[in-house]
Amino acid sequence: MNLKNYTGTVFTMIEKLKKLIKESDFDAALIVSPENRFYFTGFNSTDGFLLASENDAVFITDSRYIEAAQNTVKKCKVVLQERDIKQLKNVLDSFGAKTVAVEADRLTVSNLARFTKAFEEIEIIPDGSLDSGINSLRGIKESSEVDKTVAAQRIAEKGFEHICNFIKEGKTEKEIQLELDFYILSHGAEALSFETIAVSGANGSMPHGVPTDKPVKKGELITLDFGAVYGGYHSDMTRTVALGFVNDKQREVYETVLRAQLNSIASIKAGVTGKAADEAARSVIRDAGYGEYFGHGTGHGVGVEIHEYPSVSPANEKPLENGNIVTVEPGIYLPGEFGVRIEDMVLVTGDGCRNLTECPKELIIL
Repeated sequence: MNLKNYTGTVFTMIEKLKKLIKESDFDAALIVSPENRFYFTGFNSTDGFLLASENDAVFITDSRYIEAAQNTVKKCKVVLQERDIKQLKNVLDSFGAKTVAVEADRLTVSNLARFTKAFEEIEIIPDGSLDSGINSLRGIKESSEVDKTVAAQRIAEKGFEHICNFIKEGKTEKEIQLELDFYILSHGAEALSFETIAVSGANGSMPHGVPTDKPVKKGELITLDFGAVYGGYHSDMTRTVALGFVNDKQREVYETVLRAQLNSIASIKAGVTGKAADEAARSVIRDAGYGEYFGHGTGHGVGVEIHEYPSVSPANEKPLENGNIVTVEPGIYLPGEFGVRIEDMVLVTGDGCRNLTECPKELIIL
């Protein structure tokens, strides 16, 4: 698939930024965050600046990256970074810019002060309008972005299959975490999406529990939350498995979470709000008597960052859009007992959603 998104429009990422600026109330944009620099240029770096207007774009980076950037970045001039921050002012002057928007959510107070001093008569717009526009752009995935996300997910799924064969009574949570991490990283992943969660028994009642030296035991549930990065894009999945056997309460909770997840997935399509998709999961858990044990949102966007716009939560009253990729991950967490979470990623479409996760979801007893 090529750079054709799910609205039918064809743009490179830089062209999308230029179009955003053209339709905005500012003359130029200054991008400082590594995530947004990567999104628009396709180039990963720990330092640098991206400046753009409706007609021009300049990527500034230091000597560590300049050659690679010149060979990689397209539709954008690549310039060697100077020590003088007024280099940025000179670029903005070449654009004829009188106003420049910055990433209010990502810019430090100290850097804002530096830019304010260096830009002199150019007005800085830190009102969040640039962040909002970029979030909307990043939220609607191009086909190429979907392909990279799926590739990352397939690596993670192979990791899940491997770890199910590895888990045995007596293995510690840390041993399981490290084995899963090693498999993912040695089978095509550029990086882990985040620190892998592998928690068992009572530790599973903490949604973001940290793996410990605790050995897993028969009769326990084990929650595994993990992902891979491929082509700069993240995957995210959670499965809860049992070791040896389960009791009636564990099975009931598991089946409740599964019903909640399936109900939410069935509700998702373009035009449905994040709040409504969350409620589709939350209502099932609440009706089963476990509402107080599901505290987090049902899902979040995934892309060049593991958590990004849009959310599937009570706080998001905006409609999901064609091309969004979101997780669906309800859970029930019983303090001092156990927890269950099941998570897939789905691609929102006009008439429903496409599940990008292919792992089985019925209760697995190892």
